Amino acid sequence: MLNDYLLTVISNIGMISMIAISAYLILITGEISFGQQAYFGISAYAGSIATTLWGWPFWMALIFGSFLAGVAGGLISALTVRINGIYYSIATLAFAEMVRLSLLKFSYQFEIDGEWIGPNGSEGFGEIRWIFENDISILEYTLLIYLVLFLLIAFIYLIEHSKLGMIFRMLGQDPLLASVQGVKIIRYKVLAASLAGFAAGLGGMLYAHSFTYIEPQIFNVMLGVHSLAYGLIGGLGTVLGPIIGVVLDIGFLESIRGIQGYRMIVFGGLMAVMLIFMPRGILDEKRVHRFKKFWEGKTHV
Repeated sequence: MLNDYLLTVISNIGMISMIAISAYLILITGEISFGQQAYFGISAYAGSIATTLWGWPFWMALIFGSFLAGVAGGLISALTVRINGIYYSIATLAFAEMVRLSLLKFSYQFEIDGEWIGPNGSEGFGEIRWIFENDISILEYTLLIYLVLFLLIAFIYLIEHSKLGMIFRMLGQDPLLASVQGVKIIRYKVLAASLAGFAAGLGGMLYAHSFTYIEPQIFNVMLGVHSLAYGLIGGLGTVLGPIIGVVLDIGFLESIRGIQGYRMIVFGGLMAVMLIFMPRGILDEKRVHRFKKFWEGKTHV
């Protein structure tokens, strides 16, 4: 029987997988973003305001928060699309810090039942009580998280096996060749960033309602670094790659009590080893291709 602690870990894996997928979408287009936590936070606040203060249905609030995050992702990409490499990475980090610092000053509260509810700057945003008001158990909410994750994975899988996915990877491998072949680089990079922002937004909204309390410090640079690392560890050959990275960190390393005090050191060491010996991750493009050929051979026997 799953206890509440185990369900919390499992639900964390699901929610953080969404921001890891977000960073993965940017990676396959050839850029490195240290700012995906900004979209995670934008949706967390926007979606929580929608359910807690405006009384919106959960699913409408989820789409609303994720949509805002997607719009923000596309806008920042449009403003920074002509720079790349370390300059792009710094720009995304600067935007994320701007969002975090803005949330430290952001106050928007309503009086409900004699109590002031809503985000209040550095004091955070508590009383996000949709789960309790609707009598949702931890198990039910975990299943809801994985339903959203499954739909996201299925959507990204369809993209990866379409012309759009091919264009995204072409941008990451040889943008000059893509341009020569008539690919509108700016258009597709903005589209990828918008999708990435939306994916991170799904996780942020779910995170806020899972823990019922959020504060700006949650959306700091370490969340962005981890989301990026998950894709680099798990692999850039498939959307399942970043999820493997999340499971290794949150699922495996957190379960080993003997290294609890050294978890970040172990994770950093694992990251360094992976970059040396498997620079494209465990499930890189070559391994995914070999697995597909092996599977096709098995199914045709």
